Amino acid sequence: MSTLPNVTRRQLLASSLPLLAGASQAFAQSKRPLGVQLYTVRGTLMKDSERIIKAIADIGYKEIEGAGRTDLITLLPLIRQHGMKAVSCHVEVPLLTGDWEIYGLKKVELAEAIDSVKKAGVQYFTMAYINPKARGDSDFYKKTADRMNVVGEACHKAGLQFAYHNHAFEFAGKAGERPIDIFKERLDKKLVALEMDIFWVSVAGHDPVEMLKEWKGRVALLHLKDKGKDQPVQYTETVEKSAFKEVGNGSLDFAAILKAAPAAGVKHYFVEQDQTPGDPLVSLKQSFDYLSKI
Repeated sequence: MSTLPNVTRRQLLASSLPLLAGASQAFAQSKRPLGVQLYTVRGTLMKDSERIIKAIADIGYKEIEGAGRTDLITLLPLIRQHGMKAVSCHVEVPLLTGDWEIYGLKKVELAEAIDSVKKAGVQYFTMAYINPKARGDSDFYKKTADRMNVVGEACHKAGLQFAYHNHAFEFAGKAGERPIDIFKERLDKKLVALEMDIFWVSVAGHDPVEMLKEWKGRVALLHLKDKGKDQPVQYTETVEKSAFKEVGNGSLDFAAILKAAPAAGVKHYFVEQDQTPGDPLVSLKQSFDYLSKI
């Protein structure tokens, strides 16, 4: 029996529409656009670009992070053609460290690199990895942090955001003196964001959720990949190929990680799987399907 005898069904439906619209909007806002770090498909990407980029788009990914500046610029027309946006790009590390010979890369000036990324419409100018041959003592990491601030300032003036991507080596050493501690203390929060790779955080024996809390407001980008259940703690990148798992096929708590991410400042989520058991596109689809349900 109705308790509102003077309200018609049409009036009741009309009055409920704003609530339904609000719920729909809240649902839409909760959906995060997922992206791909192109390092995942590095083996065939530049040889079969059109097929790979189309396949990534067909899976449902909306954003792209380049694994190299010049390659990403080459791929931009295809990325846009298939309705995706290039958000971030891993750039040449010697732009900061100056040791071009270690990386075997052609030298380019910082201003030129920044200008090319800006013209490409890419927002994040990201430092991906410090080669083991280039690493040093605590003074090296202090100088590297200071240099990141300088490059971050140059990026800021150009309308870009500089970011640093972690691995496991930053967590080695005595607490308070580790590279990650030096970076946390020394990096300018406004000029340098963290691209947190949750796999490497976990490989180094740390909880990604706790690290997201510790770096609250400073994590702009998140790398999503799962970790094998029996992977031992280590501080080098020489992990077994089988340690890399599709999201949902390993030991990491993605529901908790994704819940903690917004408060940490995360704006973009990139699936990256350094090693896959077969076709990387199959692995990317498995990760996408799992993440779409959370």
